[in-house]
Amino acid sequence: MPPILGPQHPSGKHLEKIKYPHADIFAVADRLVPEEQARLAEIHEFLQTEIRPVVGEYWDREELPFDLLPRMAEMGLGEVELTDTSRLYRGLVYAEVTRADVSLSALVGIHNELVLGLIDKLGSPEQKDTWLAGLRQFTKVGCFALTEPDHGSDIAGGLATTAERTAEGWVINGSKRWIGAGTFADFAITFARDTADNEIKAFIVELDRDGVTRNKISRKMGLRIMQNADLHFDDVLIPHENLIPGAESFANVNDFLCYSRAWVGWQGAGLQLGIFDKAREYAIKREQFGRPIAKFQLVQEQLSRILGNATASLAMMAQLAEVQEQGKLEMPFAALAKATTTRLARESAAAGRNIGGGNGILTEYDLSKMMDDAEILFTYEGTYDINSLIVGRAVTGVSAFV
Repeated sequence: MPPILGPQHPSGKHLEKIKYPHADIFAVADRLVPEEQARLAEIHEFLQTEIRPVVGEYWDREELPFDLLPRMAEMGLGEVELTDTSRLYRGLVYAEVTRADVSLSALVGIHNELVLGLIDKLGSPEQKDTWLAGLRQFTKVGCFALTEPDHGSDIAGGLATTAERTAEGWVINGSKRWIGAGTFADFAITFARDTADNEIKAFIVELDRDGVTRNKISRKMGLRIMQNADLHFDDVLIPHENLIPGAESFANVNDFLCYSRAWVGWQGAGLQLGIFDKAREYAIKREQFGRPIAKFQLVQEQLSRILGNATASLAMMAQLAEVQEQGKLEMPFAALAKATTTRLARESAAAGRNIGGGNGILTEYDLSKMMDDAEILFTYEGTYDINSLIVGRAVTGVSAFV
């Protein structure tokens, strides 16, 4: 993985003294084949030069930078899951996007893992023809509508949105909450309970249909660029062919929920790379008592702790990628990885913000922004507690779920 401290960096004068200018100190990225290494380096450069410098203002305003989507598509971020690449490469791409900005990494991850990937694997030929080309280029955007106002962690048993088959098509009724990209997506992969057989099934619901309303969820503490929405379906009629044929049972979708949990594990690792980048940069540049604060023992201890957390997270995710490559990924593995890397990200974010001192509370330095975003990673795609219970059940044989 390329150094974050380049020759034009404000701290470049110190480069000759820095033995490890990159955050991937154990060189996990060196496991990639040369072609993947080169591509990852290009993506890293793009994200650090064209994305990271501008996203802060969008984050402050709770706006999504739509103007960046075409360039993101050019860099292949709209089709990560349709490339003939290793799981490690894809994971490191997700980590690199998170390293630049957590909100955009959420858009890229959900888009690839839960929308593009699901339609590619479970959709009908007609659904693939209709949506995949646009999704790959970010000219079309979908969202994943599973969570509901009254059902989050218990969604599998409590899902209340209904789908009734009629002669004209399926009629969808219900509400969804916290739907990423829901304010602007072209369609929602919507999970509803079939009134005939009580099975949870997935449908493509175009969001310009009569009976659909969507409202932006504002005043979030983190993930502020991602546009989360409440979606409401009031007798929304969709064609019969909008039922996703491979998702006529919730069990068929479990693999994708497992993959997305693993993806958030990569987010936890990537965020810590970003925290280390910004904390080290600040420590080298900031002077107090006539010297850079990087010379103080307490600051070096905190940098070492952040790097240790990031390195442990990368190592765990690299091994998880190997397991996934072998087709052996199970939910307890993904749950353990997600719970661990996001827990460590919380600790790393607090240490990074502390290095920033008073300036660390300003979003222009990124450290407080990343601290807020870490809270979201810790919470979504299964809270830390829920993931811990999944792991606990797997290793004890006893369920602690209520």
